[in-house]
Amino acid sequence: MAEQFDIIIVGAGQAGGPLATALAGAGRNTALIEREHAGGTCINEGCTPTKTMIASGHAAYIARRGSDYGVHTGAISVDMSKVRDRKREIVTSWRAGSEQQLTGVAHLTYMRGEACFTGPHALTVALPDGTTREITAETVVLNVGARPAVPPIDGLNTVPFLNSTTVMELEAVPDHLLVLGGGYIGVEFGQLFRRLGSRVTVIQHGAHLLPREDTDVSEAVEDLLREDGIALLLQTKVIGVAPNATESAGGIMLTVETPDGTHTLSGSHLLVAVGRTPNADSLNLAAAGVATDKRGNVPVNERLETNVSGIYALGDMNGGPAFTHISYDDFRILRTNLIEGGHATTTGRLVPQTVFIDPQLGRVGMSENAAKQAGQAYKIAKMPMRNVARAAEVDETRGFMKALVDPASDQILGCAILGIEGGEMMSMIQIAMMGNLPYTTLQNAIFAHPTLAESLNNLWGYLKDPQ
Repeated sequence: MAEQFDIIIVGAGQAGGPLATALAGAGRNTALIEREHAGGTCINEGCTPTKTMIASGHAAYIARRGSDYGVHTGAISVDMSKVRDRKREIVTSWRAGSEQQLTGVAHLTYMRGEACFTGPHALTVALPDGTTREITAETVVLNVGARPAVPPIDGLNTVPFLNSTTVMELEAVPDHLLVLGGGYIGVEFGQLFRRLGSRVTVIQHGAHLLPREDTDVSEAVEDLLREDGIALLLQTKVIGVAPNATESAGGIMLTVETPDGTHTLSGSHLLVAVGRTPNADSLNLAAAGVATDKRGNVPVNERLETNVSGIYALGDMNGGPAFTHISYDDFRILRTNLIEGGHATTTGRLVPQTVFIDPQLGRVGMSENAAKQAGQAYKIAKMPMRNVARAAEVDETRGFMKALVDPASDQILGCAILGIEGGEMMSMIQIAMMGNLPYTTLQNAIFAHPTLAESLNNLWGYLKDPQ
């Protein structure tokens, strides 16, 4: 006989875990199934471990720049095993905290196993001991995340390539890291390993890194990565991968097509960072009648419901913005609707994001490209970070601040901040946007001197019509 629950949640990620405890706290008989680790990608393989390692890379960068500040440190070396172990310790601690929050909770059954549908509201869970549990519920919530994508490149399966998870388990700094992909993951890891001491080459199929950004933003990121000593191969396609037989210690050889013709590259390690694939393929969605798109995502409406009534898909798997904070907001929407009887939706929500290169790139709201495509009238303010007093004082002047304003209302439409603490500065502008403050409120505000926030007095002095 199948066990009956009020709600079944598959996946204890940044939406599934909090939703399970909230529902259980409201007295709903809730089942939560997780096949690996509580906390999802963010804690175990994404935000927490990567930003922990990026902090080590920043420490190495500042140490090497010590003489710029009149501080002489001598030769700098990196203990990769210590970098890795520090990352592991933080992940283990946060993972344990997530697990603890899910155990011993009244009305919550937390089980470790692999779940798949046997009908629209029925699932079977394969447990680690080889047994199964049959469970049913009128409401099913999916939060199974995504995994690194593996592109169909000839010979890729003949080499021990790395992905965004395994690259963080290296015991030694790579001699020459080849990075396939110039998106967020590729540029973050590329700069990290360059700072740890690797030679780094980034191969990007498109004309620019970070292709969703405005061209001036992408070009500025490219310039600073080149300044850091990273080789960039743009408009380049990898057509073949093979072991490098000429290197006795191993190595990898790529055959690439560039605008100048076909060439070969060799490196010690290959990181494949070309996007992520939804984990929905393990759920037997066909048995429930749940539709997927051509990329394997599970489309949802503004209330996060799939094409099957009572089945919801949250987080990375639904094809929306793949950010932890969006997954957590998905949780808030379902908490409002399922527990409080509200009518929350995803319509019109701001989607902030930060690329944790150094300096950071923070963005929220409309980009200039998006404004043009939407036919939105705008004025643009763009100020170099070298004009920010605090940035000059700490000798971190790379990048610029860029914001769009509606000329009719003086409302801020969006911004991109490439600069020291760009994510934090972006968040200040986001708060103003959330409060419907005109840019003039920031322009005339009193901010403490000398802080980065003070730049929000001066940015708007650069406001002008677009070229």
